Amino acid sequence: MPDALYVNNLMKRFGTKEVLKGVSFSVPEGSVFGFIGQNGAGKTTTMKTVLGLLAPDGGAIQVFGENVTYGNTKTNRMVGYLPDVPEFYDYMTTREYLGLCADIAGIPKGEQKARIEEMLEMVGLASEKHRIRGFSRGMKQRLGIAQALIHRPKLLICDEPTSALDPMGRKEILEALLAARSQTTVLFSTHILSDVERICDRAAILHNGTVVLNGTMEELHARKAGTDFAVTAADGASFEALRSHFPKFQKTEKPGAEEFEMLWKQGAQEDFRNVLGFISEQNLNIRSAAWAESSLEDLFLAATQGETEVKA
Repeated sequence: MPDALYVNNLMKRFGTKEVLKGVSFSVPEGSVFGFIGQNGAGKTTTMKTVLGLLAPDGGAIQVFGENVTYGNTKTNRMVGYLPDVPEFYDYMTTREYLGLCADIAGIPKGEQKARIEEMLEMVGLASEKHRIRGFSRGMKQRLGIAQALIHRPKLLICDEPTSALDPMGRKEILEALLAARSQTTVLFSTHILSDVERICDRAAILHNGTVVLNGTMEELHARKAGTDFAVTAADGASFEALRSHFPKFQKTEKPGAEEFEMLWKQGAQEDFRNVLGFISEQNLNIRSAAWAESSLEDLFLAATQGETEVKA
């Protein structure tokens, strides 16, 4: 079974500027895939090329096994797309607008009403009767997801769907994307790492036009797992004893850290065993000692600052 999306060695330049420098990744069918990168990393350029709206300078793209060709966008019949700032006929209501979209998509008239109600229910706009001009940005984004799904695409592509939304708006969009998963494969670009951790099962990190990290969320976390370990002492005396004997320990300064928490970065199994042995020998009062879990932010910073060189 082919992947929902396959991108191999994709290259794109504008004049002398190389924007995409051999981008490669694949999106398995049925997944929620986060495409992570800072502003200007090349996320939107990648998506427009996937949609056949930009001509690549090299590489190959397939949607469910069919080649994507610039200017010949027949693969888009399988794709729904939500741009970062969707535009609407704001004098319409949601049902009028989705009715227009259904007409354009060639959905038979007899099927349109049920399809429209299904989409509005899924994105939480079923009770909304007002015209679009009065909608918040979050409501417009949710309506955009509904229009992108109206023709039942096999792949939904969203460009920065939660950007510039307040926390409630972001929550509503993420819930809508999770609901969409039951009907389609979801690919969305973002620079908001917590959104990816919240709903994605796979992700790729794009940096300077290249995918520097790619895999399941478990695989990504495993890249940095087992290199840092944390110890939390129950009192100041135990804390100071460990710090004095093991100078590589650093006091944890992150928000929410406990008073006597310390971190050993880039530690080995032998280092951890030595620490545990010292704690036992000295009968120190320790609350916890464990390998530290890496966050997606840790992985992103490591990958984009050159600590990780992976193109899985």
